[in-house]
Amino acid sequence: MIETTDRFALPLLAAGQAQKEMHHNEAILRLDLLTQAAAEAAGIDVPPEDPELGQCWIIGDAPEGEWTGHAREVAGWTEGGWRFLVPREGMRLWLGEATGFALFASGGWRSGELHGRVLVDGDQIIGPRGAAIAEPVGGTVVDAEARAAISAVLVAMRVHGLIEHGGL
Repeated sequence: MIETTDRFALPLLAAGQAQKEMHHNEAILRLDLLTQAAAEAAGIDVPPEDPELGQCWIIGDAPEGEWTGHAREVAGWTEGGWRFLVPREGMRLWLGEATGFALFASGGWRSGELHGRVLVDGDQIIGPRGAAIAEPVGGTVVDAEARAAISAVLVAMRVHGLIEHGGL
């Protein structure tokens, strides 16, 4: 029976094949951990007591135990124990629906943020933040101020592609 990796069942070389298995299998294990990478949690400093094969964590800034010396790295549990992967600029790991992606940028991990552009049917719908829209002020009848504020909101929504351009 061919030995395989934990997540994607990538084939590993058998021991004794001219020592190639050491480098080949290490590369395959790392590929298995990083392909469609997902982590159980981010910012964790203490290794879990009973990890499952193929699970990964993003290590925090003050790691302890077996994770000591691996701050901000990705730790993956394999049959051979912990594998540590040094993140590269732009690396992303999925942290689940509640958090979304974690992004490694400028030497640290950022999570729960949206990076890049949002396109719907090829049209960018979110752009850079615009200037604040002034709230209407005045007495109980503020028709001119209210109309100006509503117009400014409509302009901002059109600029961001949230509504079509149009008019009366």
